[in-house]
Amino acid sequence: MPVLASSDHITPRSVLRHRPIGDDAEKQGKATPTGITPVAQRASRARAKKTEEDEAIAEWKRVEDEDGEDELESLAPAPQPRKTPTGSIPKTPRLKKLSSKAKATSWHPLLYLGIGMIVMLVLWTLLTLFASWWGTTWDDIHYGRPRTFQTDAVVGHNDSASNPSHFIAINLNGRIEIIEFPGGDGSKARIYLGPQLYGQGENLVPVTLSFVDVNGNGHPDMIVHFQNTQIIYINDQGGFRPASPGEIQQVQQYLQQHGG
Repeated sequence: MPVLASSDHITPRSVLRHRPIGDDAEKQGKATPTGITPVAQRASRARAKKTEEDEAIAEWKRVEDEDGEDELESLAPAPQPRKTPTGSIPKTPRLKKLSSKAKATSWHPLLYLGIGMIVMLVLWTLLTLFASWWGTTWDDIHYGRPRTFQTDAVVGHNDSASNPSHFIAINLNGRIEIIEFPGGDGSKARIYLGPQLYGQGENLVPVTLSFVDVNGNGHPDMIVHFQNTQIIYINDQGGFRPASPGEIQQVQQYLQQHGG
């Protein structure tokens, strides 16, 4: 039996001949040498693909808590917050801007008209209240409470330019009263009763006096002014009296000519 001698020298692979095995030998028409059993190659096992369920199960492990109950603890890493670059401002989605603009432009024009009318009404109310308050405050400063007006005039009742008569017009609880001090003498004082005023705030209506000769007799007559009304008192026989019906037309003509 031949003996193979071994040597330390390694035979290069280039001198080794290829020996076909199995089907390759049959294809080449060569028989398998006697005594050599072909070795079947081991089939590789195909790896099963991991499903999503398997991956989900792999992410959890079962731990036992202090009471002996099983809990699932997530092995998945905690999501990291998204870092925004320094100096950059996150942009608002354009869809939201467009939707807000669409809502604004979808309003009916009558809505703007209604809002404008409400604003004008509020402003008008505030302006009216302010004007009323300012008028009352102005009258308080000039005429006080009760409303009182004082003046001096020479009317021919024992008076002169150096010693005129003194007149006081007062609105006392809505009743107009005129007090005359002829020549400034309080002992000869006379009181003339005027009309009674009615309505809201009648006790705050100021009353003023003026003296004009309206009938041309050379004696100044007394005109009482309040609100938009004028009452004429004729200067007659050292005092004043209301104008008679025959004198009223003459008085009205005078007032129209002189804008009284």
